[in-house]
Amino acid sequence: MATCDFTTSLAGAFPTSSNFSELLCSKFSQLDDLNVATKLAVDNSFLLFSSYLVFAMQLGFAMLCAGSVRAKNTSNIMLTNVLDAVIGGLSYYLFGFAFAFGRYESGNNGFIGRHFFGLKKLPDPVAGYDYSFFMFQWAFAIAAAGITSGSIGERTQFYAYLVYSSFLTGFVYPVVSHWAWSPDGWLSPLYKSPLFGSGAIDFAGSGVVHMVGGIAGLWAAYIEGPRIGRFDADGNPVTLRGHSSTLVVLGTFLLWFGWYGFNPGSYLAILNSYDSFRGYWTGIGRTAVNTTLAGSAAGITTLLGKRLLIGHWNVADVCNGVLGGFAAITAGCSVVEPWAALICGFVAAWVLIALNKLAEKLKYDDPLEAAQLHGGCGAWGLIFVGLFTNKDYARQAYRDDMNYGLFMGGGGKLLAAQIIDILVIVGWVTALMFPLFYLLHHFNLLRISMGDELKGLDVTIHGGPAYHDGDDTF
Repeated sequence: MATCDFTTSLAGAFPTSSNFSELLCSKFSQLDDLNVATKLAVDNSFLLFSSYLVFAMQLGFAMLCAGSVRAKNTSNIMLTNVLDAVIGGLSYYLFGFAFAFGRYESGNNGFIGRHFFGLKKLPDPVAGYDYSFFMFQWAFAIAAAGITSGSIGERTQFYAYLVYSSFLTGFVYPVVSHWAWSPDGWLSPLYKSPLFGSGAIDFAGSGVVHMVGGIAGLWAAYIEGPRIGRFDADGNPVTLRGHSSTLVVLGTFLLWFGWYGFNPGSYLAILNSYDSFRGYWTGIGRTAVNTTLAGSAAGITTLLGKRLLIGHWNVADVCNGVLGGFAAITAGCSVVEPWAALICGFVAAWVLIALNKLAEKLKYDDPLEAAQLHGGCGAWGLIFVGLFTNKDYARQAYRDDMNYGLFMGGGGKLLAAQIIDILVIVGWVTALMFPLFYLLHHFNLLRISMGDELKGLDVTIHGGPAYHDGDDTF
């Protein structure tokens, strides 16, 4: 420590000052320790607060899902959202966190983690992980499961939820998050030999969270088939409207609120400086601004686009447009300029509109548009990063030799890495979740009976409707 070196020199020049020098050195050492402890306390408090915001998104998912389905299935889909958190808490504690972030000082694995099962040996100063980090990552894992549950709403057996939610949060999602977010992951910019020199950028999870949940939901809904009545005898789409626009809007605003933990919180710390005035706090503020602008641009674009296409001002469409903008900007929220976030949201809205039209032509039914919104807009978000990443922002967020966006003069290496990221996520989730849902379907464990579907799941398996007139004898 420089201060102690100075006081040692002082003691040599003036022997009578020896005791004073030792005291001064001791006080400076204590001050250094206090500064380190203060930084850790502030950073962990910031991360815990972000975790709480992300966890609050589960309430947003629950409200959005409930409002988007018919009243007869409200209790069912609300319960599945609760189970995503409950099952995800257990499976991520036992296995998921270890597969995602388990690492050793040597012999690390670029494919999968292999340490911290059951949070053993946590906190770990070598890895830099404390309990707050687990909480933040668990909240992300259950968000991925929540996306999938929306895709298969109103027609899925309860046992199927238990099986897929455990598998997704305990293994499928953690492996992808290891690739992209662990310093040992082969896609990570922090990997010892990063892909194309700097790895792929997925700052808060357009691919890791949204594509994983969306692709899983895509295969589940495809194997189950559409809900009864979604398409008429001639194959024309029939709108099965959700029963509450109020809940849809409430859920959207809760998710919007939670996204301010999801994206800015992914810095994982706040007291790191770039210079005397700017630091992580600057990037965190810009990330929140970019999130806001992308969602806003997507929302207004969807509103006007759907008005031109169908002639209505539809509140549910606008809400999904906003969420599509958020899903897209999540990958690049920390590394792009605010003006670029507007482009991200604008394109995300048209991606969502186009994929919804394609889904109708293919007779694909997703009550929440989850596969299109999270899978499609998430994929666009990864491509967007390869085009618009700012050189300085990327190097502040990751490392000094980071590649940056094609349209920003950085060449095509980052875009190539982003495309590989998309392909491996689609391949991994498909390879694991398609067989799982197919086996559940094969053994009649996936879809409910026709009679139960027509009556509604609340009555047939949950003991009664979510809404009643207060008569306890029902």
